[in-house]
Amino acid sequence: MSIAVGVNLEFIRSQDRPFAAGVRRAAEIGYRYVEPMVHNGRELLSEAGYFHSVSMDEEPLEIRELLEQNGLKASGLSAHCPLMRPEISVPYLQRAIRFAHGVGAPVVNTDEGIYPAGMDLEDALVLMTYTLTQALRVAERYGIYIGIEPHQSLSKTTQGLLQIATLVESPWLRVNYDTGNAYLGGEDPYAGLKAVSHLLVHVHAKDISMVQSESERGQVTGTPVGCACGDGVIDWARVIAILREAGYEGVLSVECGTPEQAARSLRHLQSLLATPAEVEHAARS
Repeated sequence: MSIAVGVNLEFIRSQDRPFAAGVRRAAEIGYRYVEPMVHNGRELLSEAGYFHSVSMDEEPLEIRELLEQNGLKASGLSAHCPLMRPEISVPYLQRAIRFAHGVGAPVVNTDEGIYPAGMDLEDALVLMTYTLTQALRVAERYGIYIGIEPHQSLSKTTQGLLQIATLVESPWLRVNYDTGNAYLGGEDPYAGLKAVSHLLVHVHAKDISMVQSESERGQVTGTPVGCACGDGVIDWARVIAILREAGYEGVLSVECGTPEQAARSLRHLQSLLATPAEVEHAARS
């Protein structure tokens, strides 16, 4: 495929609705790809139908059937866990990889988490290498990518992101680039995107409002959701031009806060993707 537009199920969180409702709403808006979030065990809000996260205790083929019934595919799984804590992350990632295979998602997206108390960088790198090595043993067998996202203590910089994404030599260890998180962390998201383009497997299309930019840039390492794509600081024509130049064939997974923002994001990104000449012109201007 070429570049497609999907949506992270975070957009339905503001409605206090369950996963199935988010899937149906995404299809109604016009999306063809969604990015579910998964968790272990049973979680009260999800069980009660007030939250969109999916338990990996559920049958993944049933989740896949629900997506297919709504004309959708999974672009990836949001499976964030602290890579610096292997006692948590090894079993969690291994399970998420198997679940992704059943659902039909080609990648599980994660990040390194926050430094545990008293841990230095050298120890953190050793532990993350172990975690990723164990997770990749499963990923390689199932043909599922692990996408490292810029989101936390080390990955907030492009240098740190590349350091984690190359800790283990494997074609299944890649990058899920998040434009909004990179921007809020103080990075140039366009330079960062170019720097990791050879490792891209998935992209979070997250825009940042002017208000959030002025109050939080350089102060945080990420944010759960952004504003509608096209309403904030990210130049999406420039992003698309970089992705096309790199030969990226995958999904731009929108991360925004409401169904209305999801609808406007889809219209904005589709309009740019439909006019490559205009995108290239905007990127050079």
